[in-house]
Amino acid sequence: MKKNSLLILLLFSLMASANVRMPLLFSDGMVLQRNKQIPVWGWADANEKVVVHFNKQTKSITADKNGKWMVKLDAEKAGGPFELTITGKNKMVITNVLVGEVWICSGQSNMEFQVSKTMNSEKEINDSNYPMIRHFGVAQDLSGTPKEDLKAGKWAVCNKENVGDFTAVGYFFAKRLFVELKIPIGIINTSWGGTNVETWTSREAFENSSEFKDMIANVPQVDIDSLSKSQIGLITAKIEKIQGSKVSTNEELLFKELNFDDANWPEMKAPELWESQQLNNLDGMVWMRKSIIVTKEDANKKAILELAKIDDQDFTYINGVLIGTTNNYTKKRTYQIPEGLLKEGKNVIAIKIIDNTGGGGIYGDESDLKLTLQNSVIPLSGRWKFNVVQIKSEVSPNGYPSLLYNAMINPLVPFAFHGVLWYQGEANVTRAKQYQIAFPLMINDWRTKWKQGDFPFYFVQLSTFDEFGGNSKTGSNWAELREAQTQTLSFPNTGMAVTTDIGNAKDIHPTNKQDVGTRLAAIALNNTYSKKMIFSGPSFKSQEIKGNESILTFDNIGSGLSTSDQNGVLKGFEVAGADKVFYPAKAIIENNKIIVSSEKVPNPTAVHYGWADDDTEINLFNKEEFPASPFRTDDWEMITANGKYKVSK
Repeated sequence: MKKNSLLILLLFSLMASANVRMPLLFSDGMVLQRNKQIPVWGWADANEKVVVHFNKQTKSITADKNGKWMVKLDAEKAGGPFELTITGKNKMVITNVLVGEVWICSGQSNMEFQVSKTMNSEKEINDSNYPMIRHFGVAQDLSGTPKEDLKAGKWAVCNKENVGDFTAVGYFFAKRLFVELKIPIGIINTSWGGTNVETWTSREAFENSSEFKDMIANVPQVDIDSLSKSQIGLITAKIEKIQGSKVSTNEELLFKELNFDDANWPEMKAPELWESQQLNNLDGMVWMRKSIIVTKEDANKKAILELAKIDDQDFTYINGVLIGTTNNYTKKRTYQIPEGLLKEGKNVIAIKIIDNTGGGGIYGDESDLKLTLQNSVIPLSGRWKFNVVQIKSEVSPNGYPSLLYNAMINPLVPFAFHGVLWYQGEANVTRAKQYQIAFPLMINDWRTKWKQGDFPFYFVQLSTFDEFGGNSKTGSNWAELREAQTQTLSFPNTGMAVTTDIGNAKDIHPTNKQDVGTRLAAIALNNTYSKKMIFSGPSFKSQEIKGNESILTFDNIGSGLSTSDQNGVLKGFEVAGADKVFYPAKAIIENNKIIVSSEKVPNPTAVHYGWADDDTEINLFNKEEFPASPFRTDDWEMITANGKYKVSK
């Protein structure tokens, strides 16, 4: 009996090892790139013969000694659906395969941002019956060494049931392309919120970079499991020192109660993400408490509690009673407080916050953090008590370089596609000067890995966000990062969508992703698909000083310079002399040039336009309504000049 059991196990083992296996990208509903050779690869037994059949093509190959194999199908025209059949000792049939245009969508949270969270999301979802558009969602994962396959992921057909989970920028890009080209569009979404550019770049790229080779030489090959244990230990020790107590859930049931003594809890500011305060690099569970005084006139009456936005999920209590919970980091919290709950005198708001990844805590506009009573409004911005009760053990993707490249990009190579859409930079603003090197390094790295030449790489310039209050007087991290992005346009086959007019200074995740995707599509339609059209706004070209005036010329003016102001007033221009002190300037359009001047600067040297973290009010466009990119005419030292990438310790 034992011999028979062993024989059966051996046979099953042999059968399992004989099965041809494919990367997760090759699955039902996929889109293959048209008009290019199509690499098809996978794994089998050593020296096993593998036959690939697609449409009218048949290719065969023998797996190498490690069981790896790859064939390259001849280029196909757009069409489908087809079947892709792979036969070895077993047979795999991949169905509903289309051939069309494939684009990789990557970056941080504004690329990760889903259709369900955009403005007018209900309308967009109801108008999403586009079965020729397909979306592949790459599961978030990280690795210390390059992986051969993804952790998880699947192709989804665009419809009302699926589209809410699509990358919004990628979807609106794909939708515009489909309307224009009338062929299948595939988008591969590989993104992760809060991540820096260095985690998306391979180790080899750093080793060959004069800027980064010393850094990478001191970075060992990372074992994620051991790193996770080490990191959680370091974070735990740091937090326990801050709060003077253990990180534990043992007493958390008491934290919501009115009479719980939180006198020894530390404090943080709200609204402000805790990563920018004491709890940097923390993902986990944190309680926040705030005591308020309610008058006799407002006690026992209905009220409205507004908590701005909370990243990611909250459970909100008033005097121990749960009044609401939301699991959406982009949604403002507004909770109704019923009669009889608020008491005369001291009351306590207690919030259990669960942060899964990226930023955490209460954030947004101070005006959205308040308690509205019958007779008064109590502002809730300011200091809140906090206590960390749980730390997630996952390693931060920013902890070491290349972690996301290894797990979420390398497994995609050498899948055929046409180009890349990229929305990232927020996590690099304090190192904007170095981003001038790091961002092109990543672009060239991906082009080297794929060996598809200088494929199109189109990216989104950072929108407005008032993170540090930076401007021309104090310096602006965000303006310097936007400048680094603009300079990347000097690299071949790149394009940039400017979004200064569709941001939100109080929200790092503006919900208008429709215009972002459409502007990227305009670049692609003009540059990639030869549909001649205006695809960008004015970009600074040169400056000429004449007396007390600075005369600016621009490229990409379309049919002429314009302004969104009904009275024709240009905003956002500043001018400085040799003393480097900037003053608001008068700016007028004359013969498609901008003439800038200020009574306070008789001898102008430099002009700034939109040089601030919050550049909401700038309003220079071309007549085709594409906004001008912020710029400066000087080359004075940047405030991020000394910011260098460092590995987390």
